[in-house]
Amino acid sequence: MDFFEQLLSILKTIQFRDVVDILAIALIIFGLFRLVRETRAIQLLKGILVLAIIYFFASLFQLVMLSSLLRVFFEASVVVIAVIFQPEIRKALEQVGRNKNWKKYLSVFSGGFSKSDEWEKAVRKSIEDVADTSVLFSRSKTGALLVFERETMLSDIAATGTIINAETSVALFGNIFFNKAPLHDGASIIRDGKLYAAGCILPLTDNKNVDMNLGTRHRAALGISEQSDCVVLVVSEETGVISLACNGVLTRDYTRETLVRKLSELLLDDESEEETTFHRLGRGRRKK
Repeated sequence: MDFFEQLLSILKTIQFRDVVDILAIALIIFGLFRLVRETRAIQLLKGILVLAIIYFFASLFQLVMLSSLLRVFFEASVVVIAVIFQPEIRKALEQVGRNKNWKKYLSVFSGGFSKSDEWEKAVRKSIEDVADTSVLFSRSKTGALLVFERETMLSDIAATGTIINAETSVALFGNIFFNKAPLHDGASIIRDGKLYAAGCILPLTDNKNVDMNLGTRHRAALGISEQSDCVVLVVSEETGVISLACNGVLTRDYTRETLVRKLSELLLDDESEEETTFHRLGRGRRKK
């Protein structure tokens, strides 16, 4: 009876802000768990848990040197965790920054971040040029890798190639990705509807479950899409298949019409009238 009375007295002291505080911590823990459960960080987390158990028994059995050493480790755990989980923390913060709902809320206070008509016209032209080029490359089986920059700036990636900053055209893309051209092996970056850079080097994906039949272009497309919010178009040199990579997911088998529709949806927030026909590859089975 005393237990229930004590529990009731404790519950009476809980205020609304305490409930909000507890829920916020629970959501943060849940979010962190979701973030690391499918990455290599989960193994590191298990290692830290093992050290915590060892520390508990070392303190229980008064193993002074071992418990002191582990105590120093856990006192510096904030720095250690920041170093060990740096890729996961960076990815989480980037996802928060790219969240469209946050952008909508911020636009209310800032008067909106609407793009100009000139910007939209340039982006639509680049989409049309890329779609036309992709169809030609698909027929001739010419490999291509095109990165559409969105909110996340890719200046560091552009610095690995050659800055062009020219209006897009089918002829320009044809010259760049011609198999004898010096820039054809790298990726081209499209910024604000213009071909900003060519011959750029992209990071490869860290996903170990990538289909081994997919080559370096697809792995690079997935790699940069995992690290930023860009949209990457790939034309396979072996099969001529047109693919898009976005947020670490590869979608394939585009036609000119479905490609224009999907790029307009991703780059201009145009709503698709029909669902794009493609094969979406689930987690752990993404193709590169």
